Amino acid sequence: MSPKKKVTLFLILTFSFSILSIVPVILTGTGTIVNTITLMWSPGLAAILTQLIATRSLRGLGWRIGSARSLGIAFILPVVYALPVYAITWLTGKGGFLNPYLFHAPTRQYASPDLASAVAIFLLINLTKGMAIQLGLALGEEIGWRGLLVPELAKMNSFTKTALISGIIWASWHMPLVFLAGYNGGTPLAYSAICFAVMIIAISFPFAWLRLKSGSLWTAALLHASHNLFIQDIFDRLTDPTGFSPYITGEFGIGLALTSVVLAYVFLRMQRDESLRAQTVQAPLIVQPKKPSAESSSLSVHI
Repeated sequence: MSPKKKVTLFLILTFSFSILSIVPVILTGTGTIVNTITLMWSPGLAAILTQLIATRSLRGLGWRIGSARSLGIAFILPVVYALPVYAITWLTGKGGFLNPYLFHAPTRQYASPDLASAVAIFLLINLTKGMAIQLGLALGEEIGWRGLLVPELAKMNSFTKTALISGIIWASWHMPLVFLAGYNGGTPLAYSAICFAVMIIAISFPFAWLRLKSGSLWTAALLHASHNLFIQDIFDRLTDPTGFSPYITGEFGIGLALTSVVLAYVFLRMQRDESLRAQTVQAPLIVQPKKPSAESSSLSVHI
């Protein structure tokens, strides 16, 4: 099966499976954990079925574990592009730091005596149990988006087009939730949708780079899980959503949209630099033939 046919089949299956999870949420106005799991695993299931139909095997989806370096980059990258946004918001007073409603549950559950202990417990829970949950959910999407879609697109397109196309598809997949199921930042819908789409398309560059560079979908799954963990579960919940903060922070704010664009540029330059180096190494060495001297001509005759 050609890459184009595989991508087409994958997208048909993905959006067909996703509808089954999205429609109940739209009709009822509320979502359950079952809806979340089935929706996030729709791309993964579609990729698995596509790969089985195309090759009768699950090889080629990037199951091998990536290098420690690529996994480390995947884990820490969301902190790099998110923390500056939240730090500026906190320091300028556009949003409060330490949401007072955040620590009630861990404080009651673990009898935490003070705020510092509550913060420590909150971080520990999220970095262990929270990361495990996020990785399980993110893996469902990443088997599809980066396990199958990105490598197949890369067979037909440049890195830039691969990242852009996969990002546009990824963003489009979220839009019914943004416009019809209340998945937004509480700001005007157009503002939320634009900021979210810019961020998703921009971070598709490091996602694609890590997948293609490492050959592992686990790097993308870890990056996805780390993004959701640090932004949704930690930074958003640490921020008291007062004043102008919803317009700046979170996946629907302008802050992450801007830092993600910068990140996309960095990884685009990294890919271009690597391509140039590869071309230099692979370029044939052209040696101009020397004119034979009288001595060399003599040797040639004897040989």
